[in-house]
Amino acid sequence: MTDSTDPAFWDARYRGAGFLYGTRPNAFLVESAYLLHPGMRILVVGDGEGRNGIWLAEQGLKVVSVDFSPVALQKATKLALDRGVRLTTICADLTDWVWPVAEYDAAAAVYLHLPPAGRREVHRRLLAAVKSGGPILLEGFSPDQLAYGTGGPKSPDMLYDADTLRRDFADAAILNLEEIVIQLTEGAGHSGESAVVRLVARAP
Repeated sequence: MTDSTDPAFWDARYRGAGFLYGTRPNAFLVESAYLLHPGMRILVVGDGEGRNGIWLAEQGLKVVSVDFSPVALQKATKLALDRGVRLTTICADLTDWVWPVAEYDAAAAVYLHLPPAGRREVHRRLLAAVKSGGPILLEGFSPDQLAYGTGGPKSPDMLYDADTLRRDFADAAILNLEEIVIQLTEGAGHSGESAVVRLVARAP
């Protein structure tokens, strides 16, 4: 097990007084919000300290935020209370979680990086957790990110290119899939020019 797949590693990173990735939502998630509407039940996996789930709750969605760091989820719960929104949190390792099936109207995974075997299964179950036609939004670092060093895993095996996601989500209707370079301003954890891959798909 590498450090970045160990909850204790993330507990230590999240234990600081501030927020590792800030409290503002991911820009891609905000740009994709036209696919979402108030009242939707959305599953947000690998949500860390809750910046994305809380923003979605502020838009009127019913959010279930899953992460395997209890420290992160404690901070997410406090931030949600401070913001006056409801956030349901679940502490679980996504690789052995008992995933729901066709229970959510939408799902989001923002910078959730896993080793290949776990990744494929998690993506398959993420897709299955969403009702037919529901949107799935994903942003992660591509292999080109290794040249930038502005965040993300250091192991190439844990980075995703467009072909990888096209295979993982082969059963979905892919609306958009691209590899681009963007400027990230997400706290100390993600800061600077970065190479990312973005997926917008609909569950079959």
